Amino acid sequence: MTPDVLAFFSQHMEALPLYERFAQQVLAETGAVRIKVQKTQIAFANRHNFAFVSFLPVRKAKDRPDHYIVVTIGLGRRLDSPRVDAAVEPYPNRWTHHILISSPEEIDGELMGWVREASSFAAAKR
Repeated sequence: MTPDVLAFFSQHMEALPLYERFAQQVLAETGAVRIKVQKTQIAFANRHNFAFVSFLPVRKAKDRPDHYIVVTIGLGRRLDSPRVDAAVEPYPNRWTHHILISSPEEIDGELMGWVREASSFAAAKR
């Protein structure tokens, strides 16, 4: 665990195990990845950024769990899943999806499949 990551989670230490599991899975399943800790998010990149971890308020406060992370991925298609809290198309055929994760069990094959797809999509961008 780097000091940057610990600083990022300083106000959300209960969510750190979720990030650790997610990051471990990303590194295991997507190959060479750069991780960049920023002020409001942690970015995962190959050639381009393909996944992010943040604390975006993608749900109303009353509907958010006490401890969570938001995984954001970019794809060339819109996901049709109840797990997606928000999806926007900032550019034609480029969809940004926000997925709230509140338990380790939610970092599953389906989520990691989307992350692998996002990694491939980012690597193929010009």
